Amino acid sequence: MPAKYELIADELRARIVSGELRPSDRVPGEAALVEQYKVSPPTVRQALAVLRAEGLVEAKHGIGTFVRTPRVKVRRTDERYQWEKNRVHESDSVRRTTGATERDTGLTLPDLSFSAHYTTTKATDDLADAFGVPVGTKLLQRDYRTRPRGDDAPFNLSRSYLVYDMVEQNPDLLDDSNEPWPGGTQHQLFTVGIEVAKITEEVEARPPTAREASELGISLEGSAVFDLRKISIDTDGRVVEVADVILPGDRTQLVYTTQLAPWVERSSK
Repeated sequence: MPAKYELIADELRARIVSGELRPSDRVPGEAALVEQYKVSPPTVRQALAVLRAEGLVEAKHGIGTFVRTPRVKVRRTDERYQWEKNRVHESDSVRRTTGATERDTGLTLPDLSFSAHYTTTKATDDLADAFGVPVGTKLLQRDYRTRPRGDDAPFNLSRSYLVYDMVEQNPDLLDDSNEPWPGGTQHQLFTVGIEVAKITEEVEARPPTAREASELGISLEGSAVFDLRKISIDTDGRVVEVADVILPGDRTQLVYTTQLAPWVERSSK
């Protein structure tokens, strides 16, 4: 039998989904819910915590709990990388028309707010192992945030690393004011003679850290994020990019397609 807080959450969720409680509407207060359901305040708080974790409501300090405006969903498929590679040889004007984020969300460029920050760092044990370079190797660290206009929270927290020596021959690749770069990382690497041949993604689901929850606009309790590591390998077998992306579980769908080889027909005996 469901716990009392689950039943309360179910009923409030149904009112939100049906449209009885609409975005920006205030959810009945704690005292009202305690009286209505004949439960203790902690039980009501548990129910509201469930809805916050699902991204359905948000608490405004000193005011109350309100129905949240639905956030834009991201449908991230592994086909995005071949799509990006196919655009490398397109004209600048074509590459500027849309990027991977627009493809994943269905939004257009004017709908988005984008920021990038570059700095240099040294390869830690983890990054040195991923790149196959000595610890301390100079890296270009690139932090990206893209969000829908009108929303304070980004779609994800993205940090990309490139081996500095690989890209320094093109000074434009060292300047974050050139972002968003038409054609993305694969076109950036193309400008220094690098062709990406394979991309590996490793994904782990886990609770968010306090910083991640705050920046992504999700509840610290009861929420989950996808911790994704992307490794790009060129035609010579070198790792040319390592990217760590933190995606909020409440609005991210990961889609992977595996092509299977056909059976070889066996001759009858």
